[in-house]
Amino acid sequence: MNYIAAQDAPLRNDGLIKLHGPAAFAGMRAAGRLAAETLDMIGPHVEPGVTTGELDALCHAFIVARGGVSAPLNYRGYPKTTCISLNHVVCHGIPGERKLRDSDILNIDVTPLLDGWHGDSSRMFVAGEPSVRARRLIEVTYQSLMYGCAAAKPGATTGDIGHAIQFYAEANRFSVVRDFCGHGTGQVFHDAPNIMHFGVRGSGVTLKPGMIFTIEPMINAGKFQVKILGDGWTAVTRDKSLSAQFEHSIGITETGCEIFTTSPRGLHLPKFD
Repeated sequence: MNYIAAQDAPLRNDGLIKLHGPAAFAGMRAAGRLAAETLDMIGPHVEPGVTTGELDALCHAFIVARGGVSAPLNYRGYPKTTCISLNHVVCHGIPGERKLRDSDILNIDVTPLLDGWHGDSSRMFVAGEPSVRARRLIEVTYQSLMYGCAAAKPGATTGDIGHAIQFYAEANRFSVVRDFCGHGTGQVFHDAPNIMHFGVRGSGVTLKPGMIFTIEPMINAGKFQVKILGDGWTAVTRDKSLSAQFEHSIGITETGCEIFTTSPRGLHLPKFD
């Protein structure tokens, strides 16, 4: 895998890994904060009776009011601002008329484009009171993400990230989805390299300061296999087991990583009673 200074690279995914400088990190901090603030805002609106379409509209208005643009909207034909994935939907759930029911769990994924930079992040939310199994799945998925972030440092590899996530998730008797991955980002929405959420220590791409990418593990309560529904977007668990996901955008620094999408209000996990 080849690396290139970001300022010398075209604004497209050409397979090269872009190494960014301080200005890019500043741009990602602003875009990442907007993503995090959007997810902070939407939390109180997640309750039984609200439609996923209404949640999507609130996120869209919030992003636009703060000078952002929704990167997912019309991306490869995707019709909405957010992806909202309920219960056994793994990712890319399309918001619509579905009303939330008590104990539904859902992932809301947002990517505001702000001044040319993509702030890509997602979190889990709960309408009402979750089941014990759902609550544990959410907690383990979040911790899996954080173990992945802790493994992201100069000299480590993408396989180290995947191993950290897989080891923790499987130790807690959950499974890691193989069909989707994290990705390079920045001024390009989806860029090199791919960040797998399972793997072998020491394998894959070596991490270098200036790399910017997402880590976004999808963890299932049952088996890891998924399928895509007829709309061409919605991915669900084949065994209809619950699925959860959290996502951060990060940058590799000289000593570790910087998380650009941390909640300003500390709202990383749903508040369980």
